[in-house]
Amino acid sequence: MRKLNYEEPPGGQIIGWKENSLQVPDKPIIPFIEGDGIGPDIWAATQQVLDAATAKSYNGRKKIKWMEILCGEKAVNAGVSALPDETLEAIRKYRVAIKGPLTTPVGGGFRSLNVSLRQLLDLYACVRPVRYYGGTPAPVKHPEKLKVVIFRENTEDVYAGIEWPSGSEEAKKLAGFITHELGKPVSEEAGIGIKPMTRKNTHRIVRAAIRYAIEHQCPDVTLVHKGNIMKFTEGAFRDWGYEVAALEFAEETISEKDLWEKYAGKMPEGKILIKDRIADAMFQQVLLRPDEYSVIATPNLNGDYLSDACAAQVGGLGMAPGANLADGVALFEATHGTAPKYAGQDKVNPGSLILSGVMLLEHLGWTEAAQAIKAALEKTILSKVVTYDLARQLDGACEVKCSVFAQKIIENLA
Repeated sequence: MRKLNYEEPPGGQIIGWKENSLQVPDKPIIPFIEGDGIGPDIWAATQQVLDAATAKSYNGRKKIKWMEILCGEKAVNAGVSALPDETLEAIRKYRVAIKGPLTTPVGGGFRSLNVSLRQLLDLYACVRPVRYYGGTPAPVKHPEKLKVVIFRENTEDVYAGIEWPSGSEEAKKLAGFITHELGKPVSEEAGIGIKPMTRKNTHRIVRAAIRYAIEHQCPDVTLVHKGNIMKFTEGAFRDWGYEVAALEFAEETISEKDLWEKYAGKMPEGKILIKDRIADAMFQQVLLRPDEYSVIATPNLNGDYLSDACAAQVGGLGMAPGANLADGVALFEATHGTAPKYAGQDKVNPGSLILSGVMLLEHLGWTEAAQAIKAALEKTILSKVVTYDLARQLDGACEVKCSVFAQKIIENLA
């Protein structure tokens, strides 16, 4: 299998890392993965919006130097692995990257390319901000009340992929060991999965959530878990979450228990409230009392469900951005799938990837360009010039193609 050789764009500069902080030059090299299915359509739209906003906000002084790297179907078609080593090396080297949706090719050797990228790069925090943009059709009465940032642990829980199929020798052997050695009856016909959760990985995801809350002056961080049933995994997540708050952020935070026992429920000024909720109850909470939550930290599977449930309230996955973060490496992504039936039709809403690009700009510290895009996107939706997914829910909407939607956003840049 041949090797890839990625050439740096002329005039591009490598982002540095010093004292746990990005050192961002004016012409940073940022790799992108176009993606499969609708990926090329929504990436083309996204790149145009990001470039236009950057040019307008900084009068040409700052400019992203894009460099394509391969993954998924495009990599396989080029005669390399679905996830080439050179792609992983590029993301590590350049520190910030963005990707469209990926299909895991049949026989490609990966359970999921998205999960593999997260695990191989140790991108431990999946960060998904969910908020409402004016004019977006929503199934709830007050979508504007929902404004949360979800920190989902990315590397363990059931997504670790440690499982064996029903009837396999491995599953039978493990079932026998659990039954006879550990005294917990498991049928030999069972498919078996392992759900590892650790103090170290829980500490770092909750730490990231609390740091975000401090930096953005958020009032609370909620630990979401199913610890009433899974006491030694999800219950431990809850306990370890409170533990890292007490050990590392005692001056900045207060637990819900201490709030009531020591302060009679009256929140002391300048503190962030650390609380926890059972996962199934939390699904109801984000529907009925969404304004009581600002930052949420969860194990992997709970975060997957919860982030999609929140996105459904504010326009769906087409309006939901996401990022996968480690210390010094960040990969931004569309949170939806490849929608192959729409591939090449210039049809699908690019909002998720555009807003992921906004997160990328914010990560670089280019907040002026990020704010300009958010304002222009909202203005475009309010004008009812939208792609099909929004148009079919809006009376009097003008349905446009993906590329036209992007151009309208560019025209509305302040």
